[in-house]
Amino acid sequence: QVQLKESGGGLVQTGGSLTLSCVASGFAFNRFTMSWVRQAPGKELEWVAGMNSLRTDISYADSVKGRFTISRDNTKNTLYLQMNNLNPDDTARYYCVLGRKGSITADRGQGTQVTVSS
Repeated sequence: QVQLKESGGGLVQTGGSLTLSCVASGFAFNRFTMSWVRQAPGKELEWVAGMNSLRTDISYADSVKGRFTISRDNTKNTLYLQMNNLNPDDTARYYCVLGRKGSITADRGQGTQVTVSS
């Protein structure tokens, strides 16, 4: 079965950086578009960034464009999200998911919490 294990979250100050990782198993990672999504308390799930299997199609939400970078290592079945210049609006639980914006599957890991203090 699909397993997704996120890590790398933490507490940072405004302007700080974090790199999230997601190790995937149970499916052919190198054949799937992957995305990062996030959910803040009381808010809907928000798609953040996505990358296709060949790393040729990359897209970002406007709210993170220029600050976040998605990447993947298909040899390690791992998806990454480099987050720079963080601000309190980025505080949320972050999840990696299969699929692209508007078409993600229901598979979820436990997520990793990112908290940005002002």
